[in-house]
Amino acid sequence: MQTKQSRRVAIGGMVSALCLLLMFMTGLFPFATFAMPAFAGLLILVIVVEIGMRWAWLVYLGVAILSIFIAPDREAALLFAVFFGYYPIARLLIERIRLRPLVWVCKFALFNLALGGLYGASVALLGTEQLIASFGEVWQYGLATFWILFNITFVAYDFALKQLFLCYVGWFRPRFLRRIG
Repeated sequence: MQTKQSRRVAIGGMVSALCLLLMFMTGLFPFATFAMPAFAGLLILVIVVEIGMRWAWLVYLGVAILSIFIAPDREAALLFAVFFGYYPIARLLIERIRLRPLVWVCKFALFNLALGGLYGASVALLGTEQLIASFGEVWQYGLATFWILFNITFVAYDFALKQLFLCYVGWFRPRFLRRIG
């Protein structure tokens, strides 16, 4: 019979491997830079539901560090490390706040801090400062436009994350995983 600890390690290892596979696939498709880190982040929800938040943080940390080394697309690895990897866990913590407006303030603050961190990290690590300088004054308006569009996209991502979480907990897990555990 399987012990509780070995079950946790097995689930954590399988989800980590799937996340790393998705991160490795970032070099295959043009849209994979954003899609694969988001999908890998969704898998972190499985860890939260099945074995707990502490394990989810450990899996996130391991996948974030390893994806920096194995992902062919460095920007995708940064996206996972800076936002998509931990946001599904943080979202569940933020949702515990009772005041709904404060929930959204926290979500937007976290997202915009991550977006600013990603921008800073991409300039520092990926050397995009020359690209930004080549756009000149137009970049200021483009940056503001992209910032607004990213925030709108964030709302859609947050909604999709909630629906997928509810689908996993309410439909997939009772139908398929209750037979396993």
